[in-house]
Parts: sequence; structure tokens; C-alpha cells
Amino acid sequence: METKQIPSIVVGRLPVYLRALEYMKREHRQVTSSQELAERLGISAAQIRKDLSQFGEFGKQGTGYDIENLVTQLRAILHINRVWDIAVVGAGDVGHAVARYQGFTDRGFRVAQIFDNDPSKIGSQIGEFIVRDSADMLEIIHQAGIKIAMIAVTASHAQDVADQLVKAGVKAILNYAPITLNVPPEVHVQYIDPSVHLQRMAYYLG
Repeated sequence: METKQIPSIVVGRLPVYLRALEYMKREHRQVTSSQELAERLGISAAQIRKDLSQFGEFGKQGTGYDIENLVTQLRAILHINRVWDIAVVGAGDVGHAVARYQGFTDRGFRVAQIFDNDPSKIGSQIGEFIVRDSADMLEIIHQAGIKIAMIAVTASHAQDVADQLVKAGVKAILNYAPITLNVPPEVHVQYIDPSVHLQRMAYYLG
């Protein structure tokens, strides 16, 4: 059977829906509607219904969505009904902050390793982690079966790091370096560059 291709823009909105629903759960809510989600998120109710319908029928007309069930379904769709280990490459300011961040685990992720090539950082401790030598990165990541990595190195080193991660079997990369990476089609890359977002916002200030 051919797998249905879901537009990436739709997939990108699912975590936003999930976050809103999890807030509702913490508010001890049991039921919501596409209209309420629309008001919270600034996305049209029709768009929310259309997005969710790509994956099945989750709501009932006149009743709405069972929040706990929809949270469970979205976590399964996003494959975060498990905890994914993450390798962080770069123990500078960004890598240091990521390694210490406590908010990943309840969202399906856990930092497992942190690497750097700076002799002054290798062997040092960041939170509960010992910084490992990047020279050993390929073997360690491969043996651990880690599929997700974050790149927090300078732009000049990011492509070399990405090449090593791909060889190690990584299939998803979150890239903080201000450079577009060249990776095989089966490797998914997301970019986080605050300068790009600031430049985009500045357009509206003129």
C-alpha cells in the first residue's frame, strides 16, 4: 500500500496543536473544539479540521474532540509516544544550554551525548553529561543507535559535522549553525537561526 504523503506544512502544525491540547489537559479540560483551538492558536477552525482529517476522524460533530484521546493520537502520529535519544555536537553556549534544558523529556526527547573537538572542553562536565571527543562521535552514535542530533558548532564546521552524523546513522538534524546543510534526501533537517527570524520581523517595523 502506498503511504499517503502529508504536506510538511501540515506536519509542522501538529506540534502546535499538541502543545495547546496538553495545556488544556493541565487545566483539567476533557473536551475542546476546532473553534476553541482556532481562537487559542490564531489558525482557522477549518484549517485545523482539515489538518487533523489527513490522519483520521478524531472529533464528533456537536461534541468536539476528546482532549486526552487527541493528545494520545497526535503523539503517536508524531512518533513521540516514546523517548528519542539526542546527540548534541558543540559544547559552546548553545550546546551548554541545550544539555541543561529540562523540558525535552516530557515531549519525547532526551539528550544522551554531547561532543566537542576543543581539548579544553573534552572531559568537562555539563549538568549530568561528560563532554566526549568529536573524534569518537561516529562510533559512539552508531553503537548507541541515536537517530537525532543537534548541531551547535560554527558555520565553518557544520557541514563536516553533518557528514559524520549521516555516516553514524543519524536521520534527523536540528541545525543551529547559520548555514544550509547538504545531506541525503532521507535525512531531515530543521534550522534554527534567530538572526533570520529577527530579519523577518524587522521587515514589519519599517
